[in-house]
Amino acid sequence: MSTLEPTTPIQYLKGVGPKLAQVFQRKSVYTAWDFLFYLPIKYIDRRELHTIRALPIEKAQSCLVTVQDITVRPMRNRRKMLEMTVSDSTGVAKITFFQFNETYLKRRYPEGKKIVVFGDVKVYKGQKSFVHPEIDDWDDFSEDDASGKILPFYSLTEGLYQKTVRKIFKQNLESLLTIVEDSPLTVRETGDVQIPLKEAFRFVHEPPSDVDVDELNCRTSPYHQRIIYDEFFYLQLGLLSKRFQYAKKQAEKLQLNVELYRSALSQLPFELTDDQKTVLEEIREDFESGKPMNRMIQGDVGSGKTIVAFLASVMMIGSGKQVALMAPTEILAEQHFKNLFPYEEKLDFQIELLTGSTKTKKRDQILYDLEQSKTKLIIGTHALITEDVLFDDLGLVIVDEQHRFGVKQRAQLKNKSKFKDGNKTPHVLIMSATPIPRTLSMCVYGDMDMSLIKNKPKGRQEIDTKVFREKKRQQMYRFIEDELTKGRQAYFIYPLVEESEKLDLKDATLMHQALQNEFKNFKVGLLHGKMKAAEKEAVMQSFKNKDYAVLVSTTVVEVGVDVPNATIMVIEHAERFGLSQLHQLRGRVGRGSEKSHCFLMASYAQSEESQFRLKIMEQTNDGFVISEEDLRLRGPGEFLGTKQSGMPDFRLASIVRDGKLLKASKARAQKVLETDPDLIDPKHAVIKRVLIHRWGKRLDLSLI
Repeated sequence: MSTLEPTTPIQYLKGVGPKLAQVFQRKSVYTAWDFLFYLPIKYIDRRELHTIRALPIEKAQSCLVTVQDITVRPMRNRRKMLEMTVSDSTGVAKITFFQFNETYLKRRYPEGKKIVVFGDVKVYKGQKSFVHPEIDDWDDFSEDDASGKILPFYSLTEGLYQKTVRKIFKQNLESLLTIVEDSPLTVRETGDVQIPLKEAFRFVHEPPSDVDVDELNCRTSPYHQRIIYDEFFYLQLGLLSKRFQYAKKQAEKLQLNVELYRSALSQLPFELTDDQKTVLEEIREDFESGKPMNRMIQGDVGSGKTIVAFLASVMMIGSGKQVALMAPTEILAEQHFKNLFPYEEKLDFQIELLTGSTKTKKRDQILYDLEQSKTKLIIGTHALITEDVLFDDLGLVIVDEQHRFGVKQRAQLKNKSKFKDGNKTPHVLIMSATPIPRTLSMCVYGDMDMSLIKNKPKGRQEIDTKVFREKKRQQMYRFIEDELTKGRQAYFIYPLVEESEKLDLKDATLMHQALQNEFKNFKVGLLHGKMKAAEKEAVMQSFKNKDYAVLVSTTVVEVGVDVPNATIMVIEHAERFGLSQLHQLRGRVGRGSEKSHCFLMASYAQSEESQFRLKIMEQTNDGFVISEEDLRLRGPGEFLGTKQSGMPDFRLASIVRDGKLLKASKARAQKVLETDPDLIDPKHAVIKRVLIHRWGKRLDLSLI
């Protein structure tokens, strides 16, 4: 094609074609714009390749060598190590791997193959060596790349090679740069130099030979920063635009029923914390504004988010409207219903539960009562968004455990309102039991207002957390037995339901019997996700009723079980869990007035990261501190369980590394929209066009 557009299919680029285009699609590269944003994951410094003899010790260096042989040697504890012998004209070196695929490595690096090795150089038994270095095929580079250059290195897939990707960029880069639209508003000043976006892309794909490779690999060059800023700016512009557009809509203006609300407050068995009062005031102001609320409550485990959501419901119900509370699992929906149902008679309004397990006859009655506005508060699972569920006058949608739902599911529930005035939309309140770091919330929930509940209700004690090794298991058991004798209860959490041939891990089913033998004088229950809903409910109810002193479970108890008498949480193979999940599990205890304990049973073979995670758990009970560390360790994708999270797929930006740029881009986007919320000013034409291209459909922007 003579001229490129951002949406031009990649097959029309020089050197691509239909077959290679299909390979690129595996890397989510479909268009010319996608290919331009197919950025190097690292850079290889080919300006200086050392000989083995000249390799400096204790430094990361590159050398060109030839593979001589590969051998596998036994070690202690049934482990093995793979040793590759390599050489050049000046000497011999060793490359060692402790985690490896022997078949793959032997096939990939046969005797006589030339490779470029990059890594820290050590001396072992008088010989220079590398442990787990990066290895690149010498064949991946064309002859004119052999020396004197810094080469971009791209993420690959089967059928795609470095030489191929570099060649395609060489043939197309100048044409690709013509599709870049730059606006002065998104040019970030770096010192006294304004870097055009085109120049930034050119630099990143074809770095000059006189730059700092470390700066390139750390993404801290001004050119990388310029592209990162651009990625952040348009996401923030899209999220804030959505917020501005949403604010134009109308919602039912609340008339607070003071008598009902005071009655609800008087029924609470505890006093609200200052944070809870602040959040309720924020919600009341939203309700009285006549604008639709779109608010998230973030609170640590046990901070009292549910009661805030309930009191918000009371405000709405007192104004004659209906409320829907959607939870991700039946266990959690049932827990909410059981906690809130006692208020039905005291406050004289109907509360119902609707899940996939609700019997047909009961379900039909619930649906009828909803349409007739007899039911004021309905609590349920995904069952609330099936086609036959309709509300007479839905005023408030509450979503619990927000990150477990997709954007469309929230929208489906909102759209079930049959307002007398069809132009109005329900208020939305969502809750997250996982405190979300600010940078992450700016990228995922930037279109929402945030409320924080940091302090816990009075009487809640800090949970004492300790890491235990296998040799101290009996010591731990005796402590637990003493607690059980005092009438307390304990959880034992396992990563598996049943024994696995592939994993050497304890499982809930086998350990249920082992623990029953260990604690002979006490009843031990078993709970896991393979049970039917009725079975799970029966076991949980028995535990709550103190029929079981010990509950052996998988992570199904992460949410839903609220047993104030349970004071001990044992998490087996704790090194296998993420920080936030460990914190969530720990939060199942410490819900009463008695001192609670969390024991993290860990194996000896732990990575440094695992040890660090467990140490953090010992040091703090603050979920916000833990979430920051978890985000840093695992990244946003794993932190959120990203398939459902809506986390944007950044090509270069990192919310962990680039927090300052994220905040700066948000401030700039806010400034633009405050003066021109619909982006109709001609000077914003480029910005609007780029925004619609990148985020219009994904964010469902009404600017389109």
